[in-house]
This record gives sequence, C-alpha cells and structure tokens, in this order.
Amino acid sequence: MSSIARRIADLFRVKANKALDHAEDPREVLDYSYARQQELLLRVRRGVADVATSRKRLELQMAALEQSSGKLQGQAQQALAVGREDLAREALGRRTAVAAQLTDLQGQHAALQAQEEKLTLGEQRLQAKVDAFRTHKETLKATYTAAEAQTRISEAVTGIGEEMGDVGMAIQRAQDKTEQLQARAGALDELIASGALEDATLPAGRDDLQAELDKASGAGDVELELARMKAELPATPEAPLALEDRASSDADRETDKETPS
Repeated sequence: MSSIARRIADLFRVKANKALDHAEDPREVLDYSYARQQELLLRVRRGVADVATSRKRLELQMAALEQSSGKLQGQAQQALAVGREDLAREALGRRTAVAAQLTDLQGQHAALQAQEEKLTLGEQRLQAKVDAFRTHKETLKATYTAAEAQTRISEAVTGIGEEMGDVGMAIQRAQDKTEQLQARAGALDELIASGALEDATLPAGRDDLQAELDKASGAGDVELELARMKAELPATPEAPLALEDRASSDADRETDKETPS
C-alpha cells in the first residue's frame, strides 16, 4: 500500500507541477522576485538605521559622562581649596567610576560604528545588485513579450493557434455546406432536365409533349448552326490526278455517244 500511495503522490506532484508551469507567467515571477529583493533591501536599511540610532545614543551617553567627569574634577579641586580632602577624595572616586563607564561606552561605540560601516557597505552592494536585477528583469520581460507576440503571429499565420484553429474549422464547415448545396442544386437541375421533376417556376400546362417539342426545336437549331458553319469553310482544291481522271471519263462518255449502236 505504501508503494501505491507513493506513486499516487508522485503522480499528483507531476500533475500539479505541470499545471503550475502552464499557468506560470515568467514576467510575474520576475516582478515577484524583484519585490522580494526590495523587501530584503528595506530590512537591511532598517538594520543600518537601528545601528546608527544605537551609536547616536551611546554618543549622547558618552557626552553626558564626559560632562559629569569634568564636573567631578572641578568639585575635587574646589574641595581641596576649602580644606575638605575627604570630599575631594569622594569626587575623584566618582570620577574614576565615570571614566570606567566612559571607556566601556567608547568600546561599544567603536563596535557599533564598525558594524554600521559594514552594514552600510552591504546595503550599497545589495542596492547595486537589485538595480542590476531590475535592468535584467525588464530586458527579460521585453524579450519574453516579444517572443510571445511572435509566437502568436506565427500561430495565426500557420493556423495552429486556438483562435485561428476555430476560424479554420468554421471556414471548413462553411465550405462543406456550400459544396453540399452546390451538389444538391446540380442534382435537382439534372432531374428537372430529365423530366423526373417539374420546374415549379414554369407556367401551368407544361407537359412532357411540350418538353419533347422544345428538345426537337433545340436539335434543329443545332443542325442549322452546323450547316452554316460548314458552308463558311473554304473550298479545298482538287488534286491534279483526280482532275485528269475526271477528264478521261468525260472523253470516254463522249466517244460512246458518237459510236452508232
């Protein structure tokens, strides 16, 4: 059963892939791929913006710590001036802690700045690739559209397209019906000429006798035309030998007439 189920699943995938391939438009696929790349580029830009925001926040904190360090330095000097060494020591201790925080933030700032520069470079490279893909995409779409139009023109010219195929079938059916009607009309004409059918358009009273008279009249007209054409033919000169034979025959007949019986 598992083998049968596997074969059914494979068959289903084959049919599904064939249907998808038939319905797939490469231009839509290219546009979708370009849209996905645009989304990826947008996420990279947001990442660069987030890193830049964090870097800016650290810079503000560092500026506040530097200001606090300077203030503590002034307070320590002021405490010593009034003879409060304990306050001066406390101020210097706090300044040391602030300096440690400042050093830590400076390290984080350097790391964020390096990451920002790396992301910015990556964003620029990705932007260049997206621009190149957009140009290539438009070229492919134009080429595909031209090839599709050429295919439709060729199908229309050769008549193998669906639309032109339907037109060709319609023309063939019309031609078949026309030939059928022509054959029927010819058969009816022959039947009317033979007298098997009567012509309903002729006046009433026409019968077989009248048909025979018309046929005889037509034959007479043909004979008259044939005699006229024979009369118009040029006379053919007789051969000399035939003329001599005719002259000899005439002389013999004259001799027979003069001889007494």
